[in-house]
Amino acid sequence: MSNPSQFSLFSSSFIARDSSIFIQNSFKLLERPASVGRTLLLTIIFVFLAWNAMSFSSVVRAQSSSAADSTQEIAKQPWRVIYVEAGPYHDYVMNLAGLAQRLAELGLIENKAVPTPVDDDALSTWQWLSTEAGGDRLIFLKDGFFSAGWEEKNYPELKQAILDRLEAGDVDLILAFGTVASLMVATNEHDVAVMSITSTDPVSAGISLTNEDSGLDHVHVQVEAGQIERQLSMFHSIFGFSTLGVPYDSTDEGKATMGIETIERTAAERGFTIVPCVTSLELASVEESNQNLVKCLEELSQKSEAVYLTVSNGMVESSMEQILAPLIQKKLPTFSQKGPSETKLGVLMSLGEDDYTNSGRFGAEVLKEIIEGKIPRSIPQIYAPPLTMALNFQTALDIGWDPPFDLLAVVDELYVSDWSLNHKSDHIDPVVAQ
Repeated sequence: MSNPSQFSLFSSSFIARDSSIFIQNSFKLLERPASVGRTLLLTIIFVFLAWNAMSFSSVVRAQSSSAADSTQEIAKQPWRVIYVEAGPYHDYVMNLAGLAQRLAELGLIENKAVPTPVDDDALSTWQWLSTEAGGDRLIFLKDGFFSAGWEEKNYPELKQAILDRLEAGDVDLILAFGTVASLMVATNEHDVAVMSITSTDPVSAGISLTNEDSGLDHVHVQVEAGQIERQLSMFHSIFGFSTLGVPYDSTDEGKATMGIETIERTAAERGFTIVPCVTSLELASVEESNQNLVKCLEELSQKSEAVYLTVSNGMVESSMEQILAPLIQKKLPTFSQKGPSETKLGVLMSLGEDDYTNSGRFGAEVLKEIIEGKIPRSIPQIYAPPLTMALNFQTALDIGWDPPFDLLAVVDELYVSDWSLNHKSDHIDPVVAQ
């Protein structure tokens, strides 16, 4: 079959060549006035040129229309999508659910009955997307779920498996959840479109060149700019501590996930000292990660005036009382890097996103622009979620801190847990007072 654009270019060239020949012959005739009236000849030349101009314009319009139709046809082709994570995590599955909900609202998937996640494993949500989502715009590949199960030794193997899959040519878009997954795929080792979602500090981690620019045309990085700086600045302005205990993961990937570089820089800027405790917090065994964290916090309770609880596999909901006990015994204020979900369970304070499905909804808008033809790098990266300031009043009482009225006036969510060091129970059942 002939290529329409080639045909159009040929037609354009033919018209231009024909016009040139006609004009050359006409001027030769003008040099011989006796052969034909000059006025009549000039009229003929004018009419011929006008007709050719209209013909050329029609060809260009047809060519442009053909190219536009071709682009639209490409845009309508279904995009084949895969999912990448270092391991299961609550934020990832909530983001994926929010993304699916927004895709349904945008008409990019047909089934609007997106299931609510029942645990921290995104696999069940992915399986629903691959079999039940419907629609002709997106294909969530059934065998496109990649997870290392938080086994660090599996990271290189997982990355190679993904690169091999991309080499096969049946993937159009990668959804990378978290810092470790994003470091695996947001690279120049391929040119498949990448969306990096819910990484803690992507610029310091080396995922994105700047907050606004990923640095690679095929990569878009969701950036919540200044999150760590805001948290630490608020915490320090309230308590004025000179030393801040921070649990560090022992791996480079774990440190990147926690945003350690930004934590240290902010501490230097505000004039307080970081007291680190380095241990393994991103293990496949949640129980072992949790035990390591508890030991770390027992150590930090002896050396610090306050503690910043970084995101990690060690922050287990069912063990929150054990996690916080040594800190409360020493009357130390605590701050959750993750956000209000941990303040509900006993951490003193937090400032962050309360509903992680909002992040997924932002991702769905980005995905829509990508499949409509925009270069991922050209799409704005800054994600500015509604922030919630949360305070656990029971914990404040337990450490002997009386929150000032002006602080209470700006708190969005005030929690009272049904447990404390003086009133223990077998479970945690937070009550919200707004």
